[in-house]
Amino acid sequence: MIKTRLTEKFDIEHPIVCAPMALVCGGSLAAAVSAAGGLGIMGGGYAGTVGDGPGLEEQYRMAGNTPIGIGFITWAAESNPDAVDWAIAKQPKCLFLSFGSPKALGAKAVDAGVPLFCQCQTMAHVREALDAGACVIVAQGAEAGGHGGQRSTLPFVPEVADLLAKRYPEVLLLAAGGIADGRGLAASLMLGADGVLVGSRFWAAEEALTPPAAAARAIASDGDQTVRTTALDSLRGVPWPAEFSFRVLRNRLMDEWAGREQEAAADFGALKQSYNEARLRGDLDVAATIVGEAVGLIHAKMPAAGIVSGMVAEAEAALGRGARLLG
Repeated sequence: MIKTRLTEKFDIEHPIVCAPMALVCGGSLAAAVSAAGGLGIMGGGYAGTVGDGPGLEEQYRMAGNTPIGIGFITWAAESNPDAVDWAIAKQPKCLFLSFGSPKALGAKAVDAGVPLFCQCQTMAHVREALDAGACVIVAQGAEAGGHGGQRSTLPFVPEVADLLAKRYPEVLLLAAGGIADGRGLAASLMLGADGVLVGSRFWAAEEALTPPAAAARAIASDGDQTVRTTALDSLRGVPWPAEFSFRVLRNRLMDEWAGREQEAAADFGALKQSYNEARLRGDLDVAATIVGEAVGLIHAKMPAAGIVSGMVAEAEAALGRGARLLG
């Protein structure tokens, strides 16, 4: 059993947190991770109106009585703060914010006594999150799937750890980006993290909302087949802040457009309709398969509980091997 400040503060068995992946981590996956001894966080994504389609309320109900957190894309949630109010009213295990200043929305969580997790991609983001009252900082490296920044996990996490130890020793740290097995968990703990945030590995969990064809394509791929670009957001007409790019598997569309960011930006939204149609019909030559470099460590779909237990066992073994190096 690996005990850290994270497991103690949040009364969980294992220092593993499931990322609140939009359209992937619904109530079932979040609850499965929490039931397995980690902390599951449901993805509120772009904070669509509560109740639309498979909306937030419906997904939250699927978690049953299992305690979970709720996360949002910050810049999008700012235009629909009612969704954040809804989430806070549920008194979740945490409110998770990423991609944008957490100051306004984070204050709501802090005032309501809901722990605030802030995912950060730069040291400037870290300082913003601390000013907003975050009790957990997630240092996300560029290896991550989906949106992120340019810093790499290996140097970014200990730099954040040093800052927190020196000035904010009560604030916890999670490592994110490229972590999909117990070796990544063990390494993150050695870098100074209190736990890990895992996205891509849970993306391929049986309880995830990931389309089966996308999961199959990812399982057959390796990390060399991912690409990070801003072109995809421009083409599909989603106004992401310029500092964040998007890591996805290469496909026909990305082979054509990756590296042509300026052209795509000049033709913003040109493929919005055709892209959405491709996504709805499951055309993976156009629609993105959203995973990180750790895709090469994913060899099969598994129940979330098996992913958690496997990571913990691997981490314990890795830490034991490290101890033996000391003689």
